[in-house]
Amino acid sequence: MTGRDWLVTKDGHYEACKSVRVWDLLRENYRLYRFLTEMEDVINHVEDESSRLQEIRMLVRRLVVNSYWVQSQNMEPHPTTGTSVLLLYDELGFPFTVQTVTFAPGTVSTIHNHGTWGVVAVLKGQERNTFWRRNPVPEFPDKIERTGELTLFPGDIISFACDAIHSVEAVGEEPTVTFNLYGETCSKERFEFDPVTHSGRNF
Repeated sequence: MTGRDWLVTKDGHYEACKSVRVWDLLRENYRLYRFLTEMEDVINHVEDESSRLQEIRMLVRRLVVNSYWVQSQNMEPHPTTGTSVLLLYDELGFPFTVQTVTFAPGTVSTIHNHGTWGVVAVLKGQERNTFWRRNPVPEFPDKIERTGELTLFPGDIISFACDAIHSVEAVGEEPTVTFNLYGETCSKERFEFDPVTHSGRNF
């Protein structure tokens, strides 16, 4: 599975990043446990966020390329919400979240940030990301403005700086399935935004 690598900054800009060649990532018996160990090493030893996200994108691509199990771990979207989340690993004190997310066609998320860094790989379907940035004014401190959009396809990997703001829509005729990886969330910094009322709230 080939694709593009992207980085979204806190000001809502996105840029293409150099991607590692797939044949340089091929491994025998590369499983989730090895990925988790290598991820923990990156978190503990790479301080700069841009460098850290570059390393994480490479590890995520290696996992997706080598692990059919990861590619097959997803749930049907919920008939009411249009989404489902399957947690792949959860351990008390572990410094990040690993999950797959399924969106039914046409499902649209809220406009939100994550209160932490994030890396998302598209496994199936298509996903349109719309990007935003804060544009506060005295009467509306949580006002945001749209900065652009990008449609992702299977094999694409997108990474988000801690303060990046986006919304997601599943486009196309089949459900969108993504592999999602997030750092430790700072709940005080995690918001969803309303561009009509220029308001934001913790969620």
